[in-house]
Amino acid sequence: MNVIESHIKGVLIFEPKVFGDGRGFFMETWSRGRYKNAGLDVEFVQDNVSSSSQGVLRGLHYQNPQPQGKLVQVLQGEVLDVAVDIRVGSPTFGKVATCLLSDENRRQFYVPAGFAHGFCVLSETALFLYKCTAFYNAETEGGLLWNDPDLGIDWPAAEPNLSKKDANAPRLKDIPKENLPLYTV
Repeated sequence: MNVIESHIKGVLIFEPKVFGDGRGFFMETWSRGRYKNAGLDVEFVQDNVSSSSQGVLRGLHYQNPQPQGKLVQVLQGEVLDVAVDIRVGSPTFGKVATCLLSDENRRQFYVPAGFAHGFCVLSETALFLYKCTAFYNAETEGGLLWNDPDLGIDWPAAEPNLSKKDANAPRLKDIPKENLPLYTV
């Protein structure tokens, strides 16, 4: 497995080994010991799958308290995946890391707890898998405005298909610091 470190500490891209032939392919998507040896020592407690059509943008979402780390991958299609460091006190607060995920490159993107997360679907449809380090809790969910100019995210869709909640999310600078996760070393 190849591991690529992003410019934000803890945000990782994994390229699992894929074994293929004329019949198809095999790929191991999670093995606790192997990923721990590669620098990802977390416990996942919940898996989620979403299906979306082209132009759908989901995010930018986070939970606080009880932030979720997420190991995400695309099972079918292609998305631009985005992680934003929103941990108060972090040296990379407000910084963005992105990764193109597809069923062709078979990459996985690790978004640490304390980050906001979102993605935009580039293909006709996308089937998206999340492995989460904390259970989802609607009462602790928050969001950032997808096109917050302070973040400078280069989304591939000028007018994405958004939920009402995502379209009306606040800018990062307008969220009280006490509502955001804290940076811990």
